[in-house]
Amino acid sequence: MMLCFEDPAKLKTKKIVFEDAYVARDSGTLEQLKELSSKRRLIEESINESSFITDAIAREISGGLTSPCEQDLQKLEQYLPLLENLVVHYDLVSNNRQMVVWTTELKIRWTSALSGSSFFNLLGPKYFQIDSLRFELCMTLFLYGAILRERALEVLSADLVQSASIFRKAAGVYQYLAHDVIPSLRAALTAERPPESTIPVSTIMSLICLAEAQAVTIRKAEEKGNTGGLLAKLHYGVVQFLDEATGILYSMNGEYKEISSRFLDFISSCKALHEFRSQRYLAEGLRIAGQVGVAVGVLQYALVIVKQKVPGEESWRVAFRKEIDDADDMLRKYEHENEFVWREKIPTVDELPLLEGKKIVNFIPYHPQRWERALVFNI
Repeated sequence: MMLCFEDPAKLKTKKIVFEDAYVARDSGTLEQLKELSSKRRLIEESINESSFITDAIAREISGGLTSPCEQDLQKLEQYLPLLENLVVHYDLVSNNRQMVVWTTELKIRWTSALSGSSFFNLLGPKYFQIDSLRFELCMTLFLYGAILRERALEVLSADLVQSASIFRKAAGVYQYLAHDVIPSLRAALTAERPPESTIPVSTIMSLICLAEAQAVTIRKAEEKGNTGGLLAKLHYGVVQFLDEATGILYSMNGEYKEISSRFLDFISSCKALHEFRSQRYLAEGLRIAGQVGVAVGVLQYALVIVKQKVPGEESWRVAFRKEIDDADDMLRKYEHENEFVWREKIPTVDELPLLEGKKIVNFIPYHPQRWERALVFNI
């Protein structure tokens, strides 16, 4: 069982009408601006939950896609190439003051799903406004990666290979965001900005997606009957991805305090769960190798630690309880076997073997698509 955390996709945005802000010099440019607004409106209605169309109509519009995640991904994949094209043409005339004024008039506003302050606003969700098309590109890509994560979870029970691939694709989106989009956005960032528009958070999201991809890959390895030793290393590989993410979080200094506690709890809970699974498989491998006393020591220590780290979120607690119950049964069996058959000494904590990790997944690079259409503004 994987821990679910869908908050990153819970973004909201305010309406944008590109043709009301930018003055086109020709009819072709005007039509493209209208198309941009039209494609974005579909995204707005979906994430703001303001659409009144039925499921049947939504399925028909999308060409037969039944999954809301797939429908949203399609909308984003139709909007992003148009937005990338607008960003390129804006850059060509970005020194023109009129273009800067028109961009300000767009009033690009998004909420944050990962900001600690966003969940305690009695007046509704807090919107961050940054007058830059790259902010729009940044938040749209962040949303795209988040919905890819949701889609990966959606197909998990049916196709492990596809699920792992989608997680890796999401990791690639966040990697592109951190390395190619946000660095060029920095000049436009205000003192108050959503965590989603920062390099550390995008990098952390990429690492989380890689950890999730590896977790899915482990399930495939389990189905193939791989040994406890290998599975222990793979689970600890998940821990290593999350360790790296935690290190980045703590390096954020003051910005760390702006991150939602639920996001932090998710990372620490995932890390604790996979470290425990690694210890369980290590114990299994030790028993197979005839080191029953060491296996007992590993399980005893693992259970003491994991019981101190059971999260508060109920759905996450269920996953922990199942793992703990299974390990308790496993420990009783090993203790009985050691007491009546092997009579091996139980090592102290300092004598227990250290966990080793193995990372076997990498991100799938994101290659932005751009519809190369000429845009001419009346400047």
